[in-house]
Amino acid sequence: MSLLAGTPSLLARTPSLLAGTLSLLVVLAALAGCSPKRTDTKPDDGTPASGQAGPDVAVGTSEHTMTVDGRDRTYRLYRPASADLSGPVPLVIMLHGAAGTGSQAEEAYGWTGQADRDGFVVAFPDGLNRAWAVGPECCGAPAREGVDDVGFITDLVAEIGRALPVDPARTYVTGISNGGLLAYRLACDTRIFAAVGAVATTLTGQCPDPAPVSVLHIHGQQDKTMPYGGGPGRRDNDGTGRNPVHIDGPPIPELAARWRAVDDCDAPTVSTDGPVTRSTATCSQGRAVELITIAGAGHQWPGGEPNPPLAEKLLHLDPPATALNATDTIWRFFSAHPKPPGG
Repeated sequence: MSLLAGTPSLLARTPSLLAGTLSLLVVLAALAGCSPKRTDTKPDDGTPASGQAGPDVAVGTSEHTMTVDGRDRTYRLYRPASADLSGPVPLVIMLHGAAGTGSQAEEAYGWTGQADRDGFVVAFPDGLNRAWAVGPECCGAPAREGVDDVGFITDLVAEIGRALPVDPARTYVTGISNGGLLAYRLACDTRIFAAVGAVATTLTGQCPDPAPVSVLHIHGQQDKTMPYGGGPGRRDNDGTGRNPVHIDGPPIPELAARWRAVDDCDAPTVSTDGPVTRSTATCSQGRAVELITIAGAGHQWPGGEPNPPLAEKLLHLDPPATALNATDTIWRFFSAHPKPPGG
């Protein structure tokens, strides 16, 4: 049996192996035809959202559908029992990688447990056909069809804000790989987020005048899909075909330097602890830009669920690094960097 023929059944058995890698873009077309339709558990009774938690935002995970540009868009929303809805609460948007889903991201990266401990709300949106469009050359069917994923996430934040008392000063976005590309696109094209947590990703396309935003970037130095040194990765097809992928970002240290310039930062301080090197800069109005480099690590979410060994071998997945817990690290960065007054 070929790898392509066996992939859908393998994915069905092991959802956590979809750890945000672009390595499965070759099967996106097949996956689009065999993915089950999600059932919407959000009541559609026409009642406008009140800004307070109602029965349609129960404690735990709920599934929702909204219409954006004539397309049904789905997401999962996790409301922990520890979230105090008597006042504004933080919101984190977690963007899965190519071939992933919101459900996979919820299972693989530990965000619900972090939310339980720290009392914030997390949304796990789904890219159409398991990918996100960040421009005409990436990624997959959404890019080919001109899907407006920036518009979707913008509308998603607004919808959640109508259902829950979300704090605009503590609204954050994080993503891995293709999801990280969209996180940076949102930082370039909107002013919604107080901070961005980018993992195993880069910035593509034009970003001439972004608003200041705190940025934490985590990257494996041996990443071959989104190379640390910049340039096209091993899945690049020059943005052609049915599943276009063209990612030609700058070297990651240069990307961090660009955000330091945007945020008017001081020179960074650098520290190393084993394989983990941190370059941290404090910036105007309490913002920060931090780059965390993990020696020996590839294209993965540090501290995430391990890949099944067979899947890791067949699909050439990089194992999650164990030297850092990315989710806890990102949340601590987020919680320390709300939007400044007037920001």
